[in-house]
Amino acid sequence: MRRLTFLAAAGALLAGATACGRDEVAHYRVPKEAPSSEPAARPAAFAANARPSGALPPPPVPAGSSALTWTLPTGWTQEAGGSAMRYATLRAPVPGKIDVSVTVLPGDAGGELANVNRWRNQIGLPPVDAAGLQSARKPMRTQAGTLSLYDFTSDGAEKRRLVAGLALVDGNSWFVKMTGEAGAVGQARADFLRLVESLRREAVQ
Repeated sequence: MRRLTFLAAAGALLAGATACGRDEVAHYRVPKEAPSSEPAARPAAFAANARPSGALPPPPVPAGSSALTWTLPTGWTQEAGGSAMRYATLRAPVPGKIDVSVTVLPGDAGGELANVNRWRNQIGLPPVDAAGLQSARKPMRTQAGTLSLYDFTSDGAEKRRLVAGLALVDGNSWFVKMTGEAGAVGQARADFLRLVESLRREAVQ
């Protein structure tokens, strides 16, 4: 009898403790934080890149008193650069994959040899040394001064070709470059050279 009484009392205590535990959980409340009156800060990267969909960034403004301008060949078109370094994108009316760009960078932009080897790497060619640079360079006279012209074609079944000119104007390095499928670049090459010959200085507004 004592054993049954003890077990009943223990059961009652356990049930009470469980009920208390449920009561504490059911009535526990986390105080709400007052809403902040300031909007959440945007990440710096998001804020820097925020612009309307499809909008292109403005072309870079060259340092110095003058910039380069040119005459488009018949049928060619031009649009804004589309990046922080690309000054203009040109469209040649030829079939196939081709990209024609005008880029401006401050100073010597790492040097002529480094830039030429970067271009060669883009079409799968190995780098050249100073002697190779000298033999590949073709001086070309323009209204803006003498420009260094390069013409490279890659090896392999899918040939790619690059024709590019480099000029230093008022402390800025200007690159006029055409790259793409060898056939397309070959068709546009004569017009591209006429465009390069038309390069001239224009006062920066």
